[in-house]
Amino acid sequence: MTTWDEFSEQAPDLAKAIAARLQAHKHHVLATVRRDGSPRVSGTEVEIVGGRLVLGSMPGARKARDLQRDPRYALHSNPGHHSMTGGDAKVAGRARELHDEEKAAVLAAYPEEVPPGPMHVFELGLAEAVLTSVDGEHLYVDLWRPGAAVERFTR
Repeated sequence: MTTWDEFSEQAPDLAKAIAARLQAHKHHVLATVRRDGSPRVSGTEVEIVGGRLVLGSMPGARKARDLQRDPRYALHSNPGHHSMTGGDAKVAGRARELHDEEKAAVLAAYPEEVPPGPMHVFELGLAEAVLTSVDGEHLYVDLWRPGAAVERFTR
């Protein structure tokens, strides 16, 4: 699993642009895999904490159960209101639930107050990251995968 820190080391400019998209709005869209194999989309919030891209969830939420059973996910950033300013970011990979000391350390470093009570916390490992942007008449797709340089496609 590639961590956010590793992604940032391998593709610093793309990581900075995607982090900006994730931080520009609070709510994003998470896709998980249901028990029957069909997709489920859920609203979610994510944070970059201690070099990790993390997601919190209420106990027993369907998205949390999906990730516990099948860790594959895709996350689409909120693109904003009628604008592609800053681009449209997507990341995908596998989630890993954090427990005990690891979970406590992430929660202690969270940038905002964490609600009291039980919760799931997942680290989102990265298998790919994509930023789609528009500049004039061109659409650019910047794609990163672990161990590879960022590829740019122009349309």
